[in-house]
Amino acid sequence: MSELALDEMSVLSAIYCEKDEFELLEKSAEKGLVFRIQMEVEAAPSERTLLSLLFQLPTEYPHCVPKISVSSKQLSRKQCQHIKQSLLEKASALEPDPMVHELLLWLQQNFIELTLNDQSLVEVQEEGGEEETWIALFLIDHMRSKTKYIKAIEKWSTDLGLTGRLFLGKLILVLLQGARRSIKEYIHLQRTVKVDVDSSGKRCKEKMMRVLCETQVSDLKRLRISSAFLYEFVS
Repeated sequence: MSELALDEMSVLSAIYCEKDEFELLEKSAEKGLVFRIQMEVEAAPSERTLLSLLFQLPTEYPHCVPKISVSSKQLSRKQCQHIKQSLLEKASALEPDPMVHELLLWLQQNFIELTLNDQSLVEVQEEGGEEETWIALFLIDHMRSKTKYIKAIEKWSTDLGLTGRLFLGKLILVLLQGARRSIKEYIHLQRTVKVDVDSSGKRCKEKMMRVLCETQVSDLKRLRISSAFLYEFVS
């Protein structure tokens, strides 16, 4: 893990130094740094919301975005997912420098707007509207570390609320369905995280992936894909 990540964690633990505000959960060569920050944010005048944010800084960090999980007893699961997705989008737009503290400040400044926007989306969906569904098809050049690669694809898809299939044969194809911004975040993860190994056994990024198709589908044409991520062996 990088010295930058260790230095940033040290700074964060000093800032969030009250009881239960900062907790280091794991420090390893495999997963990097995993820690939890609990913080209160202003939800409305005289009203505060307690958030629990889990960050994983991979060994490549800050040259890749951190993995983030958001939870709160005062928010719905959908609101937590919306905040997480907004943080990931913000992280993707930042320079490859230590960014967790900047993300936390941004969240404090934009929390009310984020929750209001999410509530508007919920109201639209309750009235019969629904977020547009997209499908995307990707071609992966090869998988040397097949088991770890498949687990990474499954995890990313689940975390982003995507359904899909992985076809393993002469061609390695990934078919995904879900919200367009989730598909965009998947593409970002696929291209920036070291998910495979090279010919010498060193971890490497997926540089050869090609997007074969990315298009919106109507309700009538929506594919019937299981909620679980499936993979099939095709001869």
